[in-house]
Amino acid sequence: MDGLLSIAERAMDEAVGWLATAGDEWARTRFKVSGEEVTDADAEVEACMTRLLAVLTPDIPVVGEELAPNTAALPNRCWLLDPIDGTMNFTRGSPMYAVSLAYAEDSVPLLGVVHAPSLGRRWTTALTAREPAAEAAGARELRRAVVGVSGTGAVGRQTRRFLNRVQDEAYRLRMQGSMALDLVGVAEGRLDACVCIGPKPWDIAAGVALCHERGRAVLGPKGRGFSLNSPVLVVGAPGPAQTLADWWDSH
Repeated sequence: MDGLLSIAERAMDEAVGWLATAGDEWARTRFKVSGEEVTDADAEVEACMTRLLAVLTPDIPVVGEELAPNTAALPNRCWLLDPIDGTMNFTRGSPMYAVSLAYAEDSVPLLGVVHAPSLGRRWTTALTAREPAAEAAGARELRRAVVGVSGTGAVGRQTRRFLNRVQDEAYRLRMQGSMALDLVGVAEGRLDACVCIGPKPWDIAAGVALCHERGRAVLGPKGRGFSLNSPVLVVGAPGPAQTLADWWDSH
């Protein structure tokens, strides 16, 4: 696993190096069929990292946001890549965006690297997600918890009711516009919990590996263990995370 982590960091170095020299023209916005914003930088970062990973690990396919096939099943082993998580922030000059890369087996993220170029910060796993983790610290009750929320661009009435309840009953709500950085915030303890609505595997795989390693609860619907095709991801200190998962089900 250490060898794969080194390869992941090498691919990340390649992407971050390219982004540092990319001109403003790469950040011009266009829209996907889904209505999501995308830039030429998203596509180029994914292509750059995919080419290098294909050379270094030819037997491990890369599943990335921009080029992923429209199928539900992931390969048994794969890289999961979000070239720019927080594209809307990136196009508007906000520093709250990140490149996210994970390695997964049987849909379990085992290692992850998240790099925020404008912040000059990188977070990596040191253990695998299957090793024992330390007990998480953080607020024990939601009323004392700072909660991050992301994936709220297009939500229905039930999800709005859920979000209103979180707004009313959590200590503070934070909306950074990047699932990867919300998960990093939980891993580091700056957020007590986060809710990612409608996550795609490449959005959250690296952050999930980081949070698993640091002993955070990682839950899907009905408070069960999260899977990469779950419609919601709740991560955090056990008490607030369980409460949020229960609320999601009730709405």
